[in-house]
Amino acid sequence: MKIIPSIVAIGLLYAGIINANPIVLAPGYSALTFKAPKAGSYSLPIIAKATDGSVLTKTHQQKQLFDFMGDKIVLLSFIYSTCSDVNGCPLATGVFHKINRRLQKEPQLAKKLRLLTLSFNPLHDTPKVMGQYGEGFKNDIVDWQFLTTESEQKLQPILEQYQQDIQKNYDEQGNFTGTFSHILRVYLIDQDKQLRNIYSVSFLHADTLVNDVKTLVDEVSHKSQQVSNTALLPDNKQSLAYLYNNSWKPQLGLPLAPAPSDNLSNEKKIALGRKLFFDRRLSLNNTFSCAMCHIPEQGFSSNEMAIAVGIEGRTVRRNSPTIYNVAYAKLLFHDGRENTLEQQVWGPLLAHNEMGNPSVGYVVDKINSLADYIGLFEQSFENPPNMLTIGQAIASYERSLNSANSPFDQWYFGKQKKAVNTAVKKGFKLFTGKAGCSTCHTIEKHYALFSDNQLHNTGVGYQSSMGVSSKTQKVQIAAGIFVEIDQQQLASISETKFNDLGQYEITQNPKDRWKYKTPSLRNISLTAPYMHNGSLSTLEQVITFYNQGGVRNEALDPLIKPLGLVLQEMSDLVEFLKSLTGSNINQLIADAHAAPIGDM
Repeated sequence: MKIIPSIVAIGLLYAGIINANPIVLAPGYSALTFKAPKAGSYSLPIIAKATDGSVLTKTHQQKQLFDFMGDKIVLLSFIYSTCSDVNGCPLATGVFHKINRRLQKEPQLAKKLRLLTLSFNPLHDTPKVMGQYGEGFKNDIVDWQFLTTESEQKLQPILEQYQQDIQKNYDEQGNFTGTFSHILRVYLIDQDKQLRNIYSVSFLHADTLVNDVKTLVDEVSHKSQQVSNTALLPDNKQSLAYLYNNSWKPQLGLPLAPAPSDNLSNEKKIALGRKLFFDRRLSLNNTFSCAMCHIPEQGFSSNEMAIAVGIEGRTVRRNSPTIYNVAYAKLLFHDGRENTLEQQVWGPLLAHNEMGNPSVGYVVDKINSLADYIGLFEQSFENPPNMLTIGQAIASYERSLNSANSPFDQWYFGKQKKAVNTAVKKGFKLFTGKAGCSTCHTIEKHYALFSDNQLHNTGVGYQSSMGVSSKTQKVQIAAGIFVEIDQQQLASISETKFNDLGQYEITQNPKDRWKYKTPSLRNISLTAPYMHNGSLSTLEQVITFYNQGGVRNEALDPLIKPLGLVLQEMSDLVEFLKSLTGSNINQLIADAHAAPIGDM
């Protein structure tokens, strides 16, 4: 039998023979250096629909790619059999081989997963060659299919739809060398033929892939229960009615939510805005949505990242603020540079380091080209997608995310004496008295926004800009997974970090240096980490920061001064803050995951 070079490479790697090679091997070849998150403890958002195409099996059978999807979860990798780059195709096959061995010990999981290896070199990788390539990996337990295509013409549409950029390499005489330049990607596809994750070299590891598969298995096993429980997961019609009513009816502790006269709320607008909010196709490369920084289960913020990250891992300077009760905000963004949601939504859409779109017209044209949006804007606005209606739709959904009627509201505004405990009551007395928190986090006679809608310098921005950083930095490499990386190493591969001067960047007034918007404290226990840069991880750290009087600087707000609180008083303040969580949080999270219009 002909020995395929990449199989030889894999064998050498597992035998430990390529130890002297100076190439740094990808993480997938060694044990994880961190504890992987428990399967089912996180979610995998839908990225896009998987794509079909004409393929050939190792027995020359003509099949469609979708013939191998729908009944099982699928891991799909694109390779060519003669690849000798150990961090390329052999890595994908090597990781699949590890999964293969794992599945032999977990036959129940093996029944729910299919491995697909598809060649992008059909001229060499005939069905016979692919059969030889997979010969050493076959067993009676794991379903691992080795596929090719009839021709490059049949292959190309598949590569394009999966955004697999494959380039042939040529020598100086213009002759094809038999090698390719490509970016390694592996795709996780659920039983509804939807992409749920895309793995590159840095994130391709058998342990994390198996956990992702188990997470999807767990999702399927709970799906029927979730659908039947309308109290937790309403159907689309119920969801839209709730969101619409929630967007204009006052809740205990909140006044009537304001809305501009030219964008009054209705169910169709909210439904369309929700669809746009969760649609990754609104980013330049179809991978990033608004909801990836404002995650429903994480307080419509991001608990896992101090500083937000946009498309292709591009760093954003600030923390993702919650959008709970954003309808009441008079200033938007941490530096207060926008004053309406309709305008604000375009900031992330066009930011290079967030969703990356080059222009308004690019976004409008893309939405106009998507079949599942046909007629939706006309139904909601009597106009097709444009800069105004796109902003109005997303703003309508965001204005529906109002949450109050918290235990504090029930006690303070509802006069229910037993709604909170003694610690909360003591914390509230400190909040409005000795600690003076309510000066900025305001409470009115009949409602409380817990924000003065102003900007203040507390010293956090000054410390970040002028202080000394630590030697290492925590970096997220996957959902819930962080590693400590040396700052010098990180700097060598990172963009230059510019100082964040807050409102000064908008006004150019030196008095506005390091001023940032006062956030609302409603649902604050759900939205860690805190401050504009996510520098404080817990409510206890926030209270400690203010108790010491912030960080002194020449532009420090005069309201910021040492508080003189003892430990028990600080603990009582934290308990008070925890009492500000709204009663409808679970409802809003469930509504966020109801089926979008156009996808029912």
